[in-house]
Amino acid sequence: MKSTIEELGPTRVRMAIEVPWGDLDHAFGEVYKELGRQVRVPGFRPGKVPNRVIDTRIGRPLVLEQVVQHAVPEVYSEVVRENQVRVLGQPDIEVTRLDDNDTLAFTAEVDVAPKLELPSLDELAVTVDDVEVTDEEVDQQIAVMRERFGMLTGVERPAQDGDFVSIDLEARLDDEVLEDGSTTGMSYEVGSGSLMEGLDDAVRGLSAGESATLQTELHQGPDAGRTADVTVTVRSVKEKELPELDDEFASTASEFDTLEELREDVRTRLARTKVLQQGAQARDRLVEHLLEAIEVPVPDNLVEREIEWRNRAMESELQQAGMDWDTFLQMSGVEDREAYDADQRRNIEEAVRTQFILDAVADAREVTVDNDDLSAQVMAQAQRNRVSPEQYAQQLQQSGNIAEFVADVRRTKTLAQLLEQTRISDASGNVVDLEALRPKTVSAPAADTAADTAADEDAATEDAATEDAAQDVATDEAPDAEVADAAAVEATEGATEDTEDVTRG
Repeated sequence: MKSTIEELGPTRVRMAIEVPWGDLDHAFGEVYKELGRQVRVPGFRPGKVPNRVIDTRIGRPLVLEQVVQHAVPEVYSEVVRENQVRVLGQPDIEVTRLDDNDTLAFTAEVDVAPKLELPSLDELAVTVDDVEVTDEEVDQQIAVMRERFGMLTGVERPAQDGDFVSIDLEARLDDEVLEDGSTTGMSYEVGSGSLMEGLDDAVRGLSAGESATLQTELHQGPDAGRTADVTVTVRSVKEKELPELDDEFASTASEFDTLEELREDVRTRLARTKVLQQGAQARDRLVEHLLEAIEVPVPDNLVEREIEWRNRAMESELQQAGMDWDTFLQMSGVEDREAYDADQRRNIEEAVRTQFILDAVADAREVTVDNDDLSAQVMAQAQRNRVSPEQYAQQLQQSGNIAEFVADVRRTKTLAQLLEQTRISDASGNVVDLEALRPKTVSAPAADTAADTAADEDAATEDAATEDAAQDVATDEAPDAEVADAAAVEATEGATEDTEDVTRG
């Protein structure tokens, strides 16, 4: 077999492949075997029809066509494997020569991962925001705690913002009550704007037993886009009485005896969460630096396939929710579909470039993924998805995403190694030590720790940030670590080294 590879551009190649007739024996054998089971020839049992008879019966051209269909994918895969071509997606195949009993020749054009020129990565440095907790932020967290201990008390007056009302709703279109268009006894906070446009204005000023009618546009269902008349009836009005901010509140809401002690504890927890956020910010800014420093060509076909895949997935979700694109864009606050598509394309291109960069760095540094890396990630993802490690591993197998999972673990490990050697300082010039963000015995990425825990600001008032961080990275100490390890091995059995997830087939 002869093969040549021509670079058509930084992300596309053409392979020219010639296959001697003798190398097609296996393909001929498989084709004749299958045709022999299908062809019925008097005097011969199924599967025992001679090859020359099959040629005569169905025609030699048809036999050759099926041989080509059988042989080309196998030969193409062999050339890719032998030349270590990192292909992205499916190739465009063209048979250029088919001489019976002589030669099969074809070309295959396919997108490939670009070969990147990496700059020196020995002196990386990023700057993150200072950790500063303001009195306003402390007040906001205390206010959240205060709201939790508020008491609802019935009042004999018109509803006003901040009150909680029990309401009945009835939606009509052309004087007919809509299916699923009525409800009773719903609790609603006046002024929250959380239910439907115009409801606050209608309820505000109503006393128990009074009604009002408003008009609102329907966003879901077969009548989406039409305007319905909604009658709201107030059944009761209650106001929330908040406890006084004093030492008694502190002792009721926490383990502290004084309000000052509670405020200092909240300040400490907020500072801890912001330190975790520094880790996430350091990771993001390191990625931004790499994207600016390294030129990364992106295959247009790859981006288009990803956009198409995401749009199909979104359309399926919208259909299940009874929505269309216009309604979704309006609810999302996006100007129009053109703006949505442009933002989506920009995000996809950035994600693809990031993957290419991390893959190139991983190759240059010979980063490998072992069972400990996989089990740690299986455990972390299982916890985030609230399933067992075995269930998550089974989901990977069933979805066919094992190779993508392994590639992503490799990239995460590579980014963590880069982050470890990066000088991180805050805006005031102080060095930030990411090692303080995780248990000393764990080698999982500190950046992931920060990113996963910093999202929930309320964790600062409930001491959850540090616990979440430990859960995401301290998999070696978790009770299910052995289970996760076994699940990872099972899930990745048979996965190949060529595990790019920037292609979807």
